Amino acid sequence: MKIYNTFTKSKEDFIPREEGKVSIYVCGPTVYNYIHIGNARTFLNFDMIRRYLAYRGYEVTFVQNITDVDDKIINRAKEEKISPEEVAEKYRVAFEEDMEKLGILPPDVSPRATEHIEEMIEVIEGLVSKEHAYISNGDVYFDVSTFPSYGKLSGRELSEQMPSECTTGIEKKRDPYDFALWKAAKPGEPCWESPWGPGRPGWHIECSTMSVKYLGNGFDIHGGGQDLIFPHHENEIAQAEGYSGERFVRYWVHSGMLTIGDEKMSKSIGNIRLLRDVLKEHDPQTIRMLALLVHYRSPLSFSGETLAEAKASCERIKNCVFNLRDLLRRFEGEKIHLERTEREVRLLDFLEESEKKFTEAMDDDFNSAAALGTLFGLVREVNSYADEVSIYRSPASRLVLSEVLVRILRMTEAIGLSFEEEEAEEKSAGKGPSVEELIELLLYARQFARERGEYEIADMIREKLGSLGVRVEDVRGGYRWRLLK
Repeated sequence: MKIYNTFTKSKEDFIPREEGKVSIYVCGPTVYNYIHIGNARTFLNFDMIRRYLAYRGYEVTFVQNITDVDDKIINRAKEEKISPEEVAEKYRVAFEEDMEKLGILPPDVSPRATEHIEEMIEVIEGLVSKEHAYISNGDVYFDVSTFPSYGKLSGRELSEQMPSECTTGIEKKRDPYDFALWKAAKPGEPCWESPWGPGRPGWHIECSTMSVKYLGNGFDIHGGGQDLIFPHHENEIAQAEGYSGERFVRYWVHSGMLTIGDEKMSKSIGNIRLLRDVLKEHDPQTIRMLALLVHYRSPLSFSGETLAEAKASCERIKNCVFNLRDLLRRFEGEKIHLERTEREVRLLDFLEESEKKFTEAMDDDFNSAAALGTLFGLVREVNSYADEVSIYRSPASRLVLSEVLVRILRMTEAIGLSFEEEEAEEKSAGKGPSVEELIELLLYARQFARERGEYEIADMIREKLGSLGVRVEDVRGGYRWRLLK
């Protein structure tokens, strides 16, 4: 298996820290608003990566934090006229609801920043004692000049640092490029006691502290969107390695950005699409398929055209799965023999080769687009066999159909497409027609046949319904029916 490592700018053989086990940390949400579709893409991609690693037999530990103290949360609290704690809780719950609707597995550990202040203070104290950080009027800043390899992840020079990162608190810094580890308390803001006075942690120290606490130094994969490479992940490295002197992360993995059509999603343009609004219009499987049809590192266009393509792609697999289940139901009870026809041997060979190509594609830096291409080719072949077997079947057809269904479901579930769950949800949500609606439809057809003088058809419908326990009586002006006990 190969993974593209942002740190080395190349694909590398994936060799986890501990054989058979994979440790992953993904930067979670800052809970000050509902997440948008761009955020969702990142979480979908890492859900796919997590699921596939489990499919390949790894024991995966997945940690994803919640940033519940931040300037954005404080500002939103002022707008909504509630406390920062209430804002964080409101949008944390909303985030978890949205992830559940999207079918994303919950993290094994979901640490909140406010529950780890003590550990963050300990790391900051260590950085100060090692002269990687300094105190300035109650604030604590990381001294970038003390970490010579700063910029090794992003490949950026200090002069390219984000202006907002440089200018914030510039009057307290030794150098504009230094960044905050601890922020002195301001009136009305959440704060905690520290050796430097009351205050709260900076954003970057939260992730490096919590990831190491739960996964240890040198854990396998640190993930997030490409927009986090600089300065957030760059700063995480400086803090973590400056504190411990050890390698922080083995593989840095970053999800590509999402555009609305051809435009970047931004508040200034006014084209931000919230995930929960999108889910009111589109099925979760369609949204997941949209993400899978493009390699996780490539740009993804969110548009009516790409959504239609994703929906059609879902339907292709869904219809194939439905046909397989329908044939198995129709063949239920028939005797089974192991002797396969030449056609069935060819199909099973094709199935084996398809599963091999699927794995090869996913092993090549999680290339879900190529893996789906293989899956669609398999679906075409299976549909052709299903058409043939519905007319003529061999004694081994049930076994062959069952094997094909199991393998297709196994591959789709490896990347997060679960058609069994989708059907269960539709039934539980009452999306399918009720028994009463189906009976009424048949009786409408019977009435239509009677009006056309086709009494033989009308009588056949009545007799068939009777054999199923539905008593039909013709009355003046129409009919009436009831289910017999």
